Amino acid sequence: MANNTKIILGIDPGTIIMGYGLIAVKGQQVDIIKMDVLKLNPKKDHYERLQAIHERMNKIILEHKPVCCAIEAPFFGKNVQSMLKLGRAQGVAIATAMQAGLTVAEYSPKKVKQSITGNGNANKEQVWQMLQRILKFTEVPEYLDATDALAVAVCHHFQDSSPLLTTGKSKGWDKFLQQNPERLTKAKG
Repeated sequence: MANNTKIILGIDPGTIIMGYGLIAVKGQQVDIIKMDVLKLNPKKDHYERLQAIHERMNKIILEHKPVCCAIEAPFFGKNVQSMLKLGRAQGVAIATAMQAGLTVAEYSPKKVKQSITGNGNANKEQVWQMLQRILKFTEVPEYLDATDALAVAVCHHFQDSSPLLTTGKSKGWDKFLQQNPERLTKAKG
């Protein structure tokens, strides 16, 4: 890809099926590079699956050279053990991306659905169908975890390229105070 093309890796974390999707952004053009899943052997020890996530993510990053990674935040369910395992898988994915020098952003499932379909309560099929329209592809994935990951990448692109995020917003309190010194008051003591 050319230097002015930004590649975004989207991750839908999982301990048995982890979806991933890659998009290329050049100006206003967004193209799908790949969407797939990492299928992890459920008979393997949880720690072996975490190691497999790390190794396979490294391969994906080396092959496609994304500049950033967007990951879906775990959905809070009732099974605490499942949540812990999912959180570990997400943590390994985040650490692998950061170790490779990628910036990482996290989005709630509701935020991703809202960004893609306009409805934060959309189902997986609605997200997939809207992605087909946005990215102009006809492929029907075997696992919707792949399209969920692709949706995370597209959501990140939409958030990252929004003009609302670049106008008037400051990053951190220090920058805000530098830009707005009149807002600083001294504490009375």
